[in-house]
Amino acid sequence: MSVAEADNCPGVDLVVDPARAAEGAPAVAPKMALYLTDIPRAVAEYGQLVTMMPLRRALPAGDGHPVLVLPGLLAGDGSTWTLRRLLRRLGYQAHGWRLGLNVGPTAKAVGGMAARLDELHARYNAPVSLIGWSLGGIFARTLARRNPSAVRQVITLGSPFRMEDESQSRAARSFNLFAGLHAERPSLPLATENEPMPVPATAIYSRYDGMVAWQTCIDSQSERSENIAVLSSHIGYGHHPATVWAIADRLAQPLGTWTPFRPPAMLRPLFPRPVSGPRVSV
Repeated sequence: MSVAEADNCPGVDLVVDPARAAEGAPAVAPKMALYLTDIPRAVAEYGQLVTMMPLRRALPAGDGHPVLVLPGLLAGDGSTWTLRRLLRRLGYQAHGWRLGLNVGPTAKAVGGMAARLDELHARYNAPVSLIGWSLGGIFARTLARRNPSAVRQVITLGSPFRMEDESQSRAARSFNLFAGLHAERPSLPLATENEPMPVPATAIYSRYDGMVAWQTCIDSQSERSENIAVLSSHIGYGHHPATVWAIADRLAQPLGTWTPFRPPAMLRPLFPRPVSGPRVSV
């Protein structure tokens, strides 16, 4: 944990450097204190977004390309409404998945997401940027691997795609309640994560995530992947000011280009130094 993180989070002890934690310490589910305060912190973060709305004009304008936002476990399009509204105001064609609550990889979800991606790709005649929140991010990465020509880039928000054991998430019990409905049940760790993404990928994570071990949300190192650290709760990813800025910045990259994220100097305290994941070969 950096000094900047400690300064922004009063009452949190400076215990260990994040790089050492990622390399040596086991990734475990968040402590109970983080889990129990996740929703209250998310509410406060929404207030921060409202307070900072006058600065919205400083966000880079969009080029009108389509964006598909996938919700997390037990959430639906209502949870991503704020983010999609902001993206539309920036000029993007932002859409929800229209599949109700996300209860896992059911046949309806797996087939519906693929059909939704194909629909948007054909409607706009352009590759679609995918934003996935938590479990939605795992879905987004899978969609991109299966349909790389239809995907412009993938942005994940607190998505534990590198999870090795269910004990690394406090949502495992909820996920397993619907296991009987799941059409797909990949074993952990996900074998696909041994290979780099076929499209640019940005993994946004927080060491103060109250739902999943933050180390499981970090992408492997490759030419077109990156990790961005924020100070968000898990429930607050979709409206945390730093997350919104990072998403807007990544979406604004011209098609076919890729440059690492660099926050503006005045916002650097909102972005702790990220941890690099293991390198994978192409």
